[in-house]
This record gives sequence, structure tokens and C-alpha cells, in this order.
Amino acid sequence: MSAPPSGGGAPIENRRQLIEYFAAGNKPKAQWRMGTEHEKFGFNSKTLKPLPYDGETGVRAMLEGLTRFGWEPVIEGNNPIALLRGKANITLEPGGQFELSGAPLETLHETADENEQHIREVKEVAGEIGAGYIGLGFAPEWKREDIHWMPKGRYKIMREYMPKKGKLGLDMMLRTCTVQTNLDFESEADMVKKFRVSLALQPLATALFANSPFVEGKDSGFKSYRSQIWTDTDPDRCGMLPFVFEKGFGFERYADYMLDVPMYFVYRDGKYVDASGLSFKDFMKGKLPVRPGELPTINDWADHVTTAFPEVRLKRYLEMRGVWLRR
Repeated sequence: MSAPPSGGGAPIENRRQLIEYFAAGNKPKAQWRMGTEHEKFGFNSKTLKPLPYDGETGVRAMLEGLTRFGWEPVIEGNNPIALLRGKANITLEPGGQFELSGAPLETLHETADENEQHIREVKEVAGEIGAGYIGLGFAPEWKREDIHWMPKGRYKIMREYMPKKGKLGLDMMLRTCTVQTNLDFESEADMVKKFRVSLALQPLATALFANSPFVEGKDSGFKSYRSQIWTDTDPDRCGMLPFVFEKGFGFERYADYMLDVPMYFVYRDGKYVDASGLSFKDFMKGKLPVRPGELPTINDWADHVTTAFPEVRLKRYLEMRGVWLRR
């Protein structure tokens, strides 16, 4: 959800380019890779409270400490808000959750090694500053007001928009974590097959790895309260996608779905422009109220694609989003 934005890029002149954006993910089997995304909650080891952004025991200190391992900071304003190393990155979720977005790798063993290295690095820096990290699908004791918002423009827009769409969107932002699996596809037909199978399996995966029954120290009545959160976050962009199982589904149908998803932002000159609730279709006509007369670029489309949160999401690869796997 929170990778550094794209901005810029070639102008979009017709709808076909939106479809071709997804089709550009087609790869021959020899080039297939897998990737994982791993999120965890940070806390002060003495107080067990969530980490603020600033301070000796804070998220900024974690990011700065990790640069010793070759990570390069990404700056927004005057704040480091992400790290890059090769094809991997570390990003911050809205409440300071630390996310490793791993590099595309050939084997499960390689991605396991990558994750183990990441955990070792995080533990080393966290131990020095008096912090710890825990992997759970939902923060079991903290209230919303206990958690510190990260200084990212994207999250300010989402923070104001989420309560307009559902009761639990802010909880999704602040109090949930996930692990994702990302897979390549060879062709449109291969994408459709993998999308359908993986989407059908998401409820089973959620049940198998459910580990978030507690909310503010009490039994929520759910084995996976993390999963429950998504049912009342934003119906325009979350949940299952029945049309994936319909005849004729492919890149074009998914592009149509994304055109119907309301926008969050436009990224220009290093800043986020609030476009929450507006239409990408209007943007393509030069009628976006916050950027009148301007047409979108293909990177605006790439950014927009990241603002939908179904159980399986299509980019130029497939993201399986239904699990929190404790380790």
C-alpha cells in the first residue's frame, strides 16, 4: 500500500494504455519470480507502547540505524519515510508498522533467506534503541489514540477520507499487519487462472493463519479480527471480486474495475494532491477538479492501482493479501 509513489511518466491518450499497463507484466516462465511483503508492529521495550516517529526510541531512529546495512533513505519533506536496497524496499504503514517489500526472487528458499536477514537487521537496530517488534494480524491491546501517525502525505489524505466510507478504515491503517505473496504470470490466460485460484483460496488462507482474536485486551469474537476489519473499511476498493470468475475476465475487466475505484491522490512535485473520492475517468477527460485541464500519465495510473485493496490485487504481478502468517 505504501511504496514510494511514481509520479510523471508518459501521458495517457486512450483507455487501451490502461489495459496494456497490466499486460506488460506478462513474463516467460523462465523469468518468473516471487516476492513477499512482511509487516510487524514496533513497540518500546520498556513501556510496550507503540513507537512514535521521532525520538531516541522511534521509527526515524530505526530507519536511520538500518542504513548501516546498505539501505538508502527515501525522503519526504525532511523525513525519511522508506529505505531502498537493490530491488527491495522498507516502507512505513500509517501507524509505523515496518514493512519489508522483498525483491523478486527465484525460489522460496531465497525469499526465506531474505526475510531472515531482514529480521536480523531489524532486531540489531531495535535492540540498540530499546525497541522490539512483533508479528500479529491486529494489535491486541492498543487503542487508536495510542498509535502515532507517520508523516506521509498519502496517509493524511486517507486518514480524512476513510471515515466517510466505513467504520473500521482507521483501524485498518493503524492497527493491522499482513504478509503478502506476490507471483508473476505468463499471459492473460495464466493471470486469470492464478487470479481465480488464489482468490478462491483467500478465505481458507485467512482461516489457516488466523491469529488476531483480541481487541484492546478482550476477545473480539473473531479468530481473525484483521479479516473483519476489511469488511467495514471501504466497499469501493476492498473485499472479494466476484467478476473475476465471470466469463471474459481479463486485463480489460480489471482496468474497468480500477476506473470505478475512487481516487485518493495525484502526486506532483514531491507532494500529494488530495483527489479523494474523485474519478480517474474524469482525470482522463481533463476534468479532475483539483488538476483542471491536466491529463494523467501512466505513472498516475500505476499509483492509482495501489489504492485498491481487494483480497487479490493485480498490478504487473498478482498480490495475495488474505493472510497474516505469524513467524
